[in-house]
Amino acid sequence: MDNKAYEEVAIPVKYKELIGLVGSMVLRCNDYITYHIDNCVDAECTKEELNEAMNIALVIGGTTVIPHLHHAMDVIEEKYSIL
Repeated sequence: MDNKAYEEVAIPVKYKELIGLVGSMVLRCNDYITYHIDNCVDAECTKEELNEAMNIALVIGGTTVIPHLHHAMDVIEEKYSIL
């Protein structure tokens, strides 16, 4: 079922992955944060798009998101240094 949710239909995959990243950050799951960042990179998200999505997660989740924000920033830096 989750594979169907991420198919390109009305909402582009890129935006669905950004939404998944926000949800994962608010739910504070580093494994899924990494998973969605990997998929965002594959979907050609820019670092600026990732930063905006993470800012939304911070607004929604508040300070409890901050440790996971640090994790996400580390993953993003690693992913984009490889490219």
